[in-house]
Amino acid sequence: MSEILLEGGAHRFACERHDTVLAAGLRAGLGLPYECTVGACGTCKFELLEGTVETLWEDAPGLSERDRAKGRKLACQSRPMSDCRIKIRLDDACRPHDAPRKQEAVFVSSTDVTHDIREFRFRTPSRASFRAGQFALLYLNGVAGARAYSMANLANDEGEWHFQVRRVAQGAGTSTLFDTLKPGDRITLDGPYGMAYLREDSVRDVVCIAGGSGLAPMLSIARGMANLDMLATRRLHFFYGARTPRDVCGESQLRTLPGYGERVFFHPAVSSAEEAARAGWSGYIGFVHHYVEEAIATGLATCEFYMAGPPPMIQAMQEMLHVRHSVPTAQIHFDRFF
Repeated sequence: MSEILLEGGAHRFACERHDTVLAAGLRAGLGLPYECTVGACGTCKFELLEGTVETLWEDAPGLSERDRAKGRKLACQSRPMSDCRIKIRLDDACRPHDAPRKQEAVFVSSTDVTHDIREFRFRTPSRASFRAGQFALLYLNGVAGARAYSMANLANDEGEWHFQVRRVAQGAGTSTLFDTLKPGDRITLDGPYGMAYLREDSVRDVVCIAGGSGLAPMLSIARGMANLDMLATRRLHFFYGARTPRDVCGESQLRTLPGYGERVFFHPAVSSAEEAARAGWSGYIGFVHHYVEEAIATGLATCEFYMAGPPPMIQAMQEMLHVRHSVPTAQIHFDRFF
């Protein structure tokens, strides 16, 4: 075990042998800044002032060449090899509500959501503690590194963790989940993580925008609103962006929520006009961020936004909300994955 000391000496925490600086800091209840936890976003950069660390992913895109030249590291990809002193700016907003923990999880069952998205259900011996919209890291047998997947369900005493995963061609993680995993198999689950959780104190109407397996955290947000009776006083507009009509999903789950059709609205968009015509699609054709802009129009700045999906979708949504409609940053929530 190593000890990590933050510059200035105000905070220190222990780091288990196989843990990362980021995970250990969050387990200790500190607000280390982060988003993706897998080396992609660069939010968890720090400077190593003393000691040595093992870098788990040398070419992680979260670091630029300039960062590397300055000796910066990623907390999510750094495993201490000795006691260390680091320089990093804490962020109270990142202080965990439920400290992440590693535990064994048993694979229970799976159900197809679409032709390439499947829900995988795991059970842990202790309570499943997380906020609606968060994610966990899964360590799959035979797969190098962790895979980050969002929960589609809500916290529960039964230890149920439900993940909706989209199959990635030649993806080691999804190949293991879809083709190898059998009920009763055990994996390591580490979580919860994520900053795009449901803001329970917000009084604004909510807009959820999902693409691909980004459906999972957005469903969790919607279910969280229903569970807290937020739908009695707020509207939920749920947008789903797909390439083809057969990729569209989410409506059947939303229909089970109170107020569907009155305070809960499902807005699917298909981007391929050719596929839409072939399938006789009568809904919206175009990119989902355009649909959001057209459907909500002048009310955008009064809403709370949650987003999960491919990076181009997230970027397009950010530009539309920030640049064209001046929606405050504090009203836009997403975790970046690449």
